[in-house]
Amino acid sequence: MNSYSPNMLKTFSDCPYKFYLKYVRKISIPQQASYFEKGKKIHAIANYYLRGDDISKIIKGLDEDELIIWNKLFNNEFFKMSYVKSEYNLSCRVGDFWVGGRLDALMRHNDDYYILDYKTGSIPKNPEMDFQTMVYLICADKKLNKYNSLKFIYIDLKNNKNFIIELTQELKQKYERILEDICKYITFTEEYPQNSEKCNFCEYSKVCKC
Repeated sequence: MNSYSPNMLKTFSDCPYKFYLKYVRKISIPQQASYFEKGKKIHAIANYYLRGDDISKIIKGLDEDELIIWNKLFNNEFFKMSYVKSEYNLSCRVGDFWVGGRLDALMRHNDDYYILDYKTGSIPKNPEMDFQTMVYLICADKKLNKYNSLKFIYIDLKNNKNFIIELTQELKQKYERILEDICKYITFTEEYPQNSEKCNFCEYSKVCKC
């Protein structure tokens, strides 16, 4: 049984040959740790805080920029809602395939549920059709079963804004169709064409055929 994460689906959609190198050939390309350090730190603090841990000592160790970002998240209206889960692995079956990933946080207000995704960088250009949005909403829908509303919230910490996508029946059907189609294609394809338009920003450019 094949299982796909949002990152795997996005990678294949962007460049099938990169998918081949990364997930079929399993070639790993190191990236600078500093690129992800800030985001990882904020995510870790958020998880500790939501679980009820004492984060006072960690907060004192933040630099000025990190403290500004943390305060934006801490004061966010959705982050202040009732806590359900954080750093939560969630998966579900779509057709003959499994999709899943790790949610930053799942919050609720009465019977309304909110999937939070904190972004210290940029949010997707088309959030409603991003694979992360689709996978997390479909998985949460099947896990929760009964709810009044289910929304995915991209928390843009760079610009201090929220982008909200509510799962409707129309979107649910659309997402399931898209996810099943791409999973089926990835599973059975033997061709991995290269998307040269992505080469300039790809960490695999030095080992691929471009």
